Amino acid sequence: MYRKQRVSAELDQTDVKILENLLVDARVSSRQMARKTGVSVGTVIAKIRRMKQEGIIKGYSAVLDHERLGYELTVVTEITVSKGKLLEMEKQIGKIPNVCAVYDVTGSTDAIAIAKFKNRKELSDFTKGLLAMPFVERTNTHVVLATVKEDHRLI
Repeated sequence: MYRKQRVSAELDQTDVKILENLLVDARVSSRQMARKTGVSVGTVIAKIRRMKQEGIIKGYSAVLDHERLGYELTVVTEITVSKGKLLEMEKQIGKIPNVCAVYDVTGSTDAIAIAKFKNRKELSDFTKGLLAMPFVERTNTHVVLATVKEDHRLI
């Protein structure tokens, strides 16, 4: 597995090993994690508890194959917002169920949303809904033709 060279100063090598193992299988027991990382069960439990408290570990979830669930379309939508309402609009857009991510960006647009849809009608309704929002000036939607990599598990 490729590893990032830089690791946050607040994480030691054991923390990183624990995180790497959780990214592979978050259902692993503390005992199994201890064996894999070479530390005691108590150390594993304490380190995971600390990383949760510090917000490093935000939660646990399954990694799904969206296409097998019927989400055939992935889009990247650039959004331009007027009158200083960017944060307000981004929060509203982030509440839309099909939206996977919202980014506040630099450049010629103000925000980018990544979303997934089962069909063109859902995509059309989403786009028209964005344009109907107050302060959304325009959108530019890119339909993803092929997903080369989609994995937010970094370490």
